[in-house]
Amino acid sequence: MKYLFDLHTHTIASGHAYSTLKENMEEAAAKGLLAYGFSDHSEAVPGSCKNIYFMNFKVIPRKYKGVLILRGVEANIMDFKGNLDVDENVLKRLDYVIASLHTICIEPGSLDENMNAYFGAMSNPYVKIIGHPDDGRYPIDHDALAKEAAKRSIVLELNNSSLNPMSARVGGRENAAKMLLAAKKYGTYVVCNTDSHYADYVGDFGNCDDLLNESAFPKELILNNSMEKLKLILNKDIEDL
Repeated sequence: MKYLFDLHTHTIASGHAYSTLKENMEEAAAKGLLAYGFSDHSEAVPGSCKNIYFMNFKVIPRKYKGVLILRGVEANIMDFKGNLDVDENVLKRLDYVIASLHTICIEPGSLDENMNAYFGAMSNPYVKIIGHPDDGRYPIDHDALAKEAAKRSIVLELNNSSLNPMSARVGGRENAAKMLLAAKKYGTYVVCNTDSHYADYVGDFGNCDDLLNESAFPKELILNNSMEKLKLILNKDIEDL
């Protein structure tokens, strides 16, 4: 499958990534992506961006070497009600919002608590993507997550980094396979992202591709093969899309 865009990527602004935005955009162009999105961590991650970082994205070009540049954030889910660490006045400025659980921001809870955290985040009108719901440290009901995501028009992320055996997440590949099975069952859209923290990995979907093929996951439920489907996770109309 041809992957047209990568929306979960990090720059040095995240504090623990190692490439600049320009280097990531260069890699996106070299890989032939039609759209590239950067989504640095919000402020609850130590060393990452304060809200003010996300307020001046107007200076970043919309197009770079033919690639559409999209401006996002990976927001942290901070409690079991699904509250985020990003102000609404920031969220409304962004093209898209990924909401994720990170152990550095919230200790794993019970299955019910973790599900409530995801459901609460889904109720935020700016959140369209649930990031890497595959970490076994946060036990979840994949069927319930996929069913609710389909109901609320939320997209689940298949995270290429989680599928790396060296990932800090627990049981990433096994849990991602469960997520795909549930998404297939309920007709839930999935977006593939690299979660790259170094430029060379931008647009490298090899792990995702292997699991999608192994799972015989329907291409019509994958967003990355259509620029039209990209609109499902954007919070604003982009003229160049």
